[in-house]
Amino acid sequence: MTNRENIIRNYIDGYNEFDINKMVQDLDEAIVFENISNGEMDMSLEGIEAFKEQAEQAKKYFSARMQTIKSFTHTNNETEIGIDYCAVLAMDFPNGLKKGDELKLQGKSVFKFRGDRIIKLTDIS
Repeated sequence: MTNRENIIRNYIDGYNEFDINKMVQDLDEAIVFENISNGEMDMSLEGIEAFKEQAEQAKKYFSARMQTIKSFTHTNNETEIGIDYCAVLAMDFPNGLKKGDELKLQGKSVFKFRGDRIIKLTDIS
């Protein structure tokens, strides 16, 4: 399971560093990405190019962001991590959040693997 943890740490490091190439280096070409917020799926993407495009867009929203891994839970071909998330907004949002506001959330991410490749990533907050 240590190799999975190293792959996940690399992905999180890339995310925190705004380094999309680092984020995607262990993703499968047919990666499925889902974001679930408040029990509702608000985003679903398929394929590495769609993932890269979304990641580029998301970089514009934050002047800083940090996911901190709190736990790892391994089962068969999946690893779930508990995370603390903190970000500083780089722009105003329609929901009333303003540039410079800080977001703090707790959530989890579920990474599904085929060998050493991530084939599905689900972020849940």
